[in-house]
Amino acid sequence: MLNIKWRLVAIVVSGVLLVHFLLLSPYIDSQLNRRPGLTDDANGPPPSLKDDNETEKGPKITHPPAVTVTVTTSFNTNGTAPEYVKETPLSDDAAQPSERANAAFVILTRNKELNSLCETLVQLEDRFNRRYNYPYVFVNNEPFSDEFKERIKNVVSGECHFGLIPNEHWSYPDYIDQTRAAEARKKMSEQKIIYGGSESYRHMCRYESGFFYRHPLMDQFKWYWRVEPGVKFACDIDYDPFMFMQENGKKYGFTISLKEYPKTIPTLWDVTTEFMAKNKDMIPEKNLMDFVTNNKGGYNMCHFWSNFEIGDLDFLRSEQYSAYFDYLDRAGGFFYERWGDAPVHSLGVAMFLKKDEVHWFDDIGYFHSPLWNCPKGEANKKCWCPAEESIETKNKRWSCTLDFMKLPNA
Repeated sequence: MLNIKWRLVAIVVSGVLLVHFLLLSPYIDSQLNRRPGLTDDANGPPPSLKDDNETEKGPKITHPPAVTVTVTTSFNTNGTAPEYVKETPLSDDAAQPSERANAAFVILTRNKELNSLCETLVQLEDRFNRRYNYPYVFVNNEPFSDEFKERIKNVVSGECHFGLIPNEHWSYPDYIDQTRAAEARKKMSEQKIIYGGSESYRHMCRYESGFFYRHPLMDQFKWYWRVEPGVKFACDIDYDPFMFMQENGKKYGFTISLKEYPKTIPTLWDVTTEFMAKNKDMIPEKNLMDFVTNNKGGYNMCHFWSNFEIGDLDFLRSEQYSAYFDYLDRAGGFFYERWGDAPVHSLGVAMFLKKDEVHWFDDIGYFHSPLWNCPKGEANKKCWCPAEESIETKNKRWSCTLDFMKLPNA
């Protein structure tokens, strides 16, 4: 009897264990087959217990932005084929378009400047653009190499456009005497005038003065921020300069102003005053001419250093500025002398804009050899540049910025 009793107990216990096993087997199977990264099912932890960085599809993992690449080739009338490459980052952290201005960085550069450009872009991204993801337009008078494009797309957060400068924007117009131009370069080289003997520098100055904003890649944008390889950004920029310009009625922004070398522009002021006399209807009554003139009515050589500019492209596209550039271009001073884009832009700004349409970005720490713009006081706590090195403090004799600030906002 005893053996029979224990046998019955064993059978009952075995039955209970079998039932529990059958009921729990789906859960055991699901746990045994789980692997890191697989999606949790609906029986996962309730929302109130999930980590803030998790979703229903598992933990959020941050990767470098994926990129889509589109290559388009179109032909100019002269038979050249510009290559436009559009690289679009697919970043979840990108600012929404509604939060940004219709703007881009524009950079004239060459393949051999890749290393110095990457150093600059890393600083620009870290100090500002990683939070806004504004796009970039890179232009060159020669095709960009594959290495250049690959390196750049790994550095910046915004979409990249690569363009070839049309030949007609980087060559001699038919009204320029090239023999005379070569003789002028030789003479200026002998006089030890900076870039006096450089032919490519003259093409660059002419291009930046009147053509960069006409490139097809720029047509889609209203605002531009000019950047050059090798410049440095020393301060956190915790606001959007493009939106500041847009919301405050500004059309041109700068960091450094200084005086031009007179020997590079001996007739620029004469040609400018000729233009003004012939086009009085284009010159507004209230403008910024006091910034660029001395007490005798001549040019005081002050100009905004154009290697840093944030500006309204519609100003450069305007009938007034276009007419001014075309008048200068016909005069030939870009080749017969060594007119720079900085005084050309500055004289255009002075003629056609008011003081309150121009802004000094005194809070942007910026270096272009050999000069600094460095914030003062509390603003300097976000910077690594020494405030006393700023040009308007250290080199007052060469700086025009404090004179600009003293002008009335009329």
